Amino acid sequence: MNITGLNLNYIKAFIAIVIVSVVSACSSAPTRDDSEAYTSAAPAAVNDDVNNMGSIYRSGYGMSLFLDRRARQVGDIITITLEEKTDASKSSSTATGKESNISVPTVTLLGRGATYDGVPILSTGVSTDQDFSGQGTSSQSNSLTGSITVTVSEVLRNGSLRVRGEKWVTINQGEEFIRINGIVRPEDIGADNAVPSYKVADARITYSGKGALADANSMGWLGRLFQSVLSPF
Repeated sequence: MNITGLNLNYIKAFIAIVIVSVVSACSSAPTRDDSEAYTSAAPAAVNDDVNNMGSIYRSGYGMSLFLDRRARQVGDIITITLEEKTDASKSSSTATGKESNISVPTVTLLGRGATYDGVPILSTGVSTDQDFSGQGTSSQSNSLTGSITVTVSEVLRNGSLRVRGEKWVTINQGEEFIRINGIVRPEDIGADNAVPSYKVADARITYSGKGALADANSMGWLGRLFQSVLSPF
């Protein structure tokens, strides 16, 4: 057996695991420009009617006297009130038991039982007893409150509004951000042009951060290496 070649293969595998862990650790940090799915949407451009022939009416500049200022078009602003709270708990318990008994009577040969010194030699019996007991509990609680103002990125054919947006806050040596996108019904928008987050369909809400505090609360790449499924230890 080639011990040197075997050790070299282990070293190569370890180096590959380290490289994968470092790359995954570096790519996990969020950036401002990592996705276009949360960028604000601008309203459609309005062509100026140059040849209006002195008319006071201009296309695209109409004003309704009976409609409120709720969001309804691409580029309109709407406030999402974050009211997320989830509580989940689960417990399970299992207990099983089983007993089995099998006996084989003494075999008779020529009308007499097969014995050796009076002891039956072809008589046997099997007895099994199995018991199992298992128990598990799990609980989780999450809460997120606040607000974020986003823009309408698309008006669907049924009148629903697809909204998206993000908010970044820089505090000392760190940054925190909130991102959200989803679909809102115009009927759910309140008079203050706001809608609670639990009424946003297909919602994707992200709350995270980057910087010194975020790095202090995250596991290092070496710890991730030993916690990953690729770890041989």
